[in-house]
Amino acid sequence: MKKLSLIFLVLVYNCTNPNPNSSNSTSIELTESFKNYWFDGKAEINSYTLKQSRYGSPREGNAVLIYVTEDFLPNVQVKANKKSKSTNTVLKLNRTKKFLTGIYPYSIMTSVFSNLEQTKPLVKTTTSIQEWCGQAYLQLNRRGRLEVKSHSYFEGEADQNLRFKDAITEEEIWTWIRTYPKLLPIGDFEILPSLEYLQLKHKPIKLYNVKTKFDRKDSLNTYHMTYPELSRELSIKFSVLPPFKILGWEETDLKNPDQITIARIINTVKLPYWKLNKPGDERFRDSLGLN
Repeated sequence: MKKLSLIFLVLVYNCTNPNPNSSNSTSIELTESFKNYWFDGKAEINSYTLKQSRYGSPREGNAVLIYVTEDFLPNVQVKANKKSKSTNTVLKLNRTKKFLTGIYPYSIMTSVFSNLEQTKPLVKTTTSIQEWCGQAYLQLNRRGRLEVKSHSYFEGEADQNLRFKDAITEEEIWTWIRTYPKLLPIGDFEILPSLEYLQLKHKPIKLYNVKTKFDRKDSLNTYHMTYPELSRELSIKFSVLPPFKILGWEETDLKNPDQITIARIINTVKLPYWKLNKPGDERFRDSLGLN
């Protein structure tokens, strides 16, 4: 009986805390409430005040997280024009940041494509960074392993084609929170950090060790990620009830704790934004605090 109890506990632990280094992905059934929220033909748009640390000073700006489900072609890993037997359904996140550094602006966008019903959801990410000095573009594809293509105007970073073993990535945490937060990986493991962060800090693109923990409180959950080698901590705050809305985040330089990036939510709306492109539709930005 003791042996059977031990086996049961091991099985429960493995089901609720997936091994981040495992190449296996377990299917998860979507609930009706999940389908009702995410398959309503609209996108969820979240706006945030942003205080971005850049060049040692805080920069005022805004951030937007746009979540939407769409049909995806898994072989070529792009959005499908229409649903078919060849398509999968993904939850897509478009995360944007805009802020000024003195005279010139920064515009950053990251797209994350994550399979639904999977415990290892990421399929693809893209990141672009534009400012007056130049631009950078990075793309990650998961095809049994992680493949990264990086293009930058900086010497030594111009064109890179990198391959890594399959591993968890920081970007999929942002969609994982919205779908199955109870299955977020906890503990110490290797991860590919945010490509936005690595590019802005000119850090080598590689797997880094991360220490993660999950703080659960009555009205707020926080997922903490600490990178010892990078002296970086990222904490993402989100609601305890579905649809697990992200309420804000903080990114701290542990060697310089006063250099911190902070985002706080302004508002959330559900809209088919791709239809709102006519003159006058700018009014929809008012409720998001973006005008």
